[in-house]
Amino acid sequence: MYGLIKNQYFIAPFLLFLTLLCGFIIYNPVTFKALSPFQYHSKRNAEASRKDELGLALAEASTENKTVIIAVVNKAYVEGDDRSMLDLFLDSFWHGENTRGLVDNLLLVNADQASYERCRFLRLHCYRLETDGVKFDKEEVYMSDEFIKMMWSRTLFLGQVLKRGYDFIFTDTDVLWLRNPFPRLSLNKNVDLQISTDSFNGDQWSKNNPINTGFYMIRSNKNTVRLFDLWSARKDKSAGQKEQDVLNGMLHGDVFTKLGLRVGFLDTLHFSGFCQDSKDIRAVTTVHANCCRTIRAKITDLSAVIDEWKRFKRSAINETSSTFRNLKHEASAHSWGK
Repeated sequence: MYGLIKNQYFIAPFLLFLTLLCGFIIYNPVTFKALSPFQYHSKRNAEASRKDELGLALAEASTENKTVIIAVVNKAYVEGDDRSMLDLFLDSFWHGENTRGLVDNLLLVNADQASYERCRFLRLHCYRLETDGVKFDKEEVYMSDEFIKMMWSRTLFLGQVLKRGYDFIFTDTDVLWLRNPFPRLSLNKNVDLQISTDSFNGDQWSKNNPINTGFYMIRSNKNTVRLFDLWSARKDKSAGQKEQDVLNGMLHGDVFTKLGLRVGFLDTLHFSGFCQDSKDIRAVTTVHANCCRTIRAKITDLSAVIDEWKRFKRSAINETSSTFRNLKHEASAHSWGK
């Protein structure tokens, strides 16, 4: 009898110890991670959140008719000695005509953590693009291997946007938005793609216009989704070619015809660039630092453009000349020798 009582005195504290131990395991996920139900649910929710992060970012940035403006940046584009490329890009929305509100529809896609943190600090719509271990955290010189990889990564991402049913304007950040481009773009839904040109031959439907993928508007439909699938599929078979070169080859082949795609080519009078300047400051909508190799040169010459734009706006009432003055893009011209 005494032994039974003794065992009962031993069992009771032992059961209490087991109860406390189980409670500690359940409510201390830091120490016992594998057994914590809270950690399991947190991990599952985090994975679901990542999967739909793009969907949330697009929904927040888009217009009511599911149109969004997209730009891609990395660390090199958000940092600078005095001003960065991103600073200059955003300045153009501030100084442009009817462009400030368009920032609400701008989704900044960040190729590295530094540019993502900068984007978040500026309180823009941001999306962190994962690039499967490839780091795009420095300036990639035009046509270098890493530059080509970055361009293809961009194309793959934009194809995902189309598949989610969003129309979009893609813009490089070396494009100044001096006026709202939407009034200059066709609202005809039968026009699938409207793309900028390095030089314009006078015919907006001519395939002989040399395209530039630094600025274009595309509508989401089964044909454009298929175009991006075919375009992306050519990446590994196009060594040494950037995505623009491959798209141009598809344009001059039979892909666009077979898909029934209608393409409009944008006049450099309105969608200007360093390759072919607009002749009319009263008509210009965007200015692209194309035909330029380095970020430093782009910033120098685009700064001159925006200074000239601000001068024009101050004196617009009495302005007699409709041309940009003294814009020779000298830094860009010299950039090719570096």
